[in-house]
This record gives sequence, structure tokens and C-alpha cells, in this order.
Amino acid sequence: MIKTLIKSTRLSWASKNFNAYLLALTYAYFSGTLITNPFEILEGLLLVSVLWGALYSLNDLTDLEVDKKDYTKRNRAFIENKIDEKWILIFSSFLIVAVFIISLTTLNPLFTITLGLMLLNQLIYTLPPIRLKDTILAPFTSTATNSVLRIASCCVLLGNVFLVPVSVYFFMYMAGMATYVMYKSKQISASIVGVIAGVSLIYVLYTGEMNIIQFAVAILPSFLAAIPLYISVYIDKEKMTQIADILYHQVAMVFFLIVILIILF
Repeated sequence: MIKTLIKSTRLSWASKNFNAYLLALTYAYFSGTLITNPFEILEGLLLVSVLWGALYSLNDLTDLEVDKKDYTKRNRAFIENKIDEKWILIFSSFLIVAVFIISLTTLNPLFTITLGLMLLNQLIYTLPPIRLKDTILAPFTSTATNSVLRIASCCVLLGNVFLVPVSVYFFMYMAGMATYVMYKSKQISASIVGVIAGVSLIYVLYTGEMNIIQFAVAILPSFLAAIPLYISVYIDKEKMTQIADILYHQVAMVFFLIVILIILF
């Protein structure tokens, strides 16, 4: 049972958090911001990852019946191994409460508020009666909003939530939305949102609000992983999605962590 619960946290998906923190840290590095709290940054990254692990477990529980009908999700933890709902709720609740207690007692209060926004956003996205996941607002509230909040959580620990320019926040928001609609195989939406994300990327590069090194280090790995995800909109969704998953959630995560440690220490 414990193994199944741990699997439900999708540990490899922590890559999203590593990516967001690396992007924020590149802005600290190139702006000459002195990082005096490297261990707090790592603590924040760990807490965000544990929180999202708990939220993924809750998501899989609420989507269980729907996911059973989706062949591509046959390997989800609670589909492979049935667990009593109460244990999933206890497990997730314990992780969430622990994260907030540790955050409140050891880190900047604004960081805890950011965690609270992540929790709130995911609950209204996943749980009835609101469950934005089943509405036209889903692309705006899932990966897109969460990408911004992940970056903001690191910036708060660095002492300035606007260390990352607003235009870059917007680009990451649109890139997150593009990832969502690609995964959902919505061809027209994926193309439209992808164009907007591309234009916003050109803007931040042209204006210098993101330099080429930041693009190469923090954005390029996820951008390359998005290519097979975009192809999956048109052909062989399962195979292309698996390739994207390996590239971003496994290969890129190791790269992100190594560069984070280099910047911090």
C-alpha cells in the first residue's frame, strides 16, 4: 500500500518545480542578487514538491473512474492497485498539513501564502462542486497558473517576487497552458496558444528580459520535450507522450537539479 501511495505522488513530476526554481535562480544569478539562504531555497523546493505530490494523489483519487476508461493512464497508481479511499485521504492530508506546518515555522510567511494559493487553485480545479477541470476554464487554471505560482514561490524566498519580469511570468503562463492543451489533444487550441507563447518568448528575448543563456538553461530542455507532446496532438499520442515524459520528467530533471546546485553553492 505504501509503495502505491508513494507512486501516486508522481515523484518524477517534481521536474516542473525544479524547472521553475532554476528559472528564478537564473534571474538572481544574472542580476547579481546575493543568495544568502541556499538551504532555505532547497527547503522551499522540497516543500513545493511534497505538496504537489499530495495534490497529485488527490487528483488521481477524484479522477479514478474517468482514468479507468483512458488506456493511456492504465499505469496510474490507484488503477494498478486498489486502495481504500480513506487511506489516500489520510496520506494526502498528512503531507499537506506537514508542509504547511514546516513552512509556517521555518520560512517567509509569503512563501506559505504562495503554497496556499497552489492548494486553493488545485482544489477548485479538481474537486466538486466547482471542479474547473470539467469547464472551459480548465486550461487557464491548471498548469498555466501553477507554473506562475511555482516560480513566485522561489522568488519570494529570494526576497523579490518580481525578480522574474512580468513578461516572463506571462510567457511561462502561456507555455503552461500550451502544454495542457497539447496533452488534451486539442489541435486548434494548441496551435493558437502555442503561437501566443512563441510570440511572448520572442518578445522577452528581444527586449532582453530573458537572455539566451537563461533560455538555454531553464527553458530549452522543457521546450525540446514539448516537441513530441505537440506531435502527439496529431499522431501516436501514447508514444509521443511517453517520449515527452521521459525527456522532461526524468532527463531534464537531473539537469535542472545539477544547475540549481551550481548556482546555489
